[in-house]
Amino acid sequence: MKILLLEDNERLCNFIQTALIKESYDVDVFTDGEEALHSINNGYGCFVLDINVPSVDGITILKTIRMYHGEKPVIIISSNHELEKIQSSYEKGCSDYLKKPFHIYELIQKIKKLSSFDTKKLYFSDDYVYDLKTHHLTCKSGEIKLAKKEILFLELLAKDIYRIVTFEEIEEYVWRGEDTTFSNIYALAKRLRRKIPKDAIDIVKGVGYSINITTCDIKNLS
Repeated sequence: MKILLLEDNERLCNFIQTALIKESYDVDVFTDGEEALHSINNGYGCFVLDINVPSVDGITILKTIRMYHGEKPVIIISSNHELEKIQSSYEKGCSDYLKKPFHIYELIQKIKKLSSFDTKKLYFSDDYVYDLKTHHLTCKSGEIKLAKKEILFLELLAKDIYRIVTFEEIEEYVWRGEDTTFSNIYALAKRLRRKIPKDAIDIVKGVGYSINITTCDIKNLS
């Protein structure tokens, strides 16, 4: 899962980033609120936001996230312990509020708890199953090996199976923002289709790709 981390204390920011990477998360760090705000649509599964940062404060970013990303987890981390600020954060839609200083274990556990994405499986027709936590694709005959970009592409599509994922989002999430071409994206989708039921992924001409919800479903492991 990809996480956006906004923290203007560079030492703390680097510490949190290192800890989350050890937990196998992809982490993009920002120390400026405006830069973070312009990046919220880059395929993040969770947001960790400080409140008092340069340019645009964390609460404003929280409100924008809620406009476009529904219930994706947003954790506020702040040295502001005032009840009014905490209440305001929850009213604007934060998932949890961590008061500084906090133990990194607390943050990691909150991310794991709030990110139900990590406890789901994507079910295809013909008994194909993709585990979003372990990144394993299996069928009746056993496990099917996936390349890194195939995993990222499938993970991005599975984040919301009712939504079309645009070519721009695929480029940002799978190629990590590096320039690529439509031909490369098409070739990636073609390779993945060879490993799953070929009607599982639909191309929406001129827009992007989506999961075929008539043949696929996503369910909690529990």
